[in-house]
Amino acid sequence: MCLAVPGKIESIIESDPMTRKGRVNFGGIIKEVYLAYVPEAGIGDYVIVHVGFAISTINEQEAQRTLEYLEQLEEPEADNEISG
Repeated sequence: MCLAVPGKIESIIESDPMTRKGRVNFGGIIKEVYLAYVPEAGIGDYVIVHVGFAISTINEQEAQRTLEYLEQLEEPEADNEISG
């Protein structure tokens, strides 16, 4: 299964078009991400990242909704807990 996660570009650290990289914030976790596939993306934009590469841009509302869904996956469900 493949997973692509939205993150917010905090800074651009390499501006050469072929090796363009930025620091991307994933809910408080900052990672360096290659931005060559999204030359239109800039600081403050949200991007979808897969295996270290931003593959598309996304609007803030859609990014927040996706992050909320991912947070729900982490929350334990009361119905699924085993009581002893």
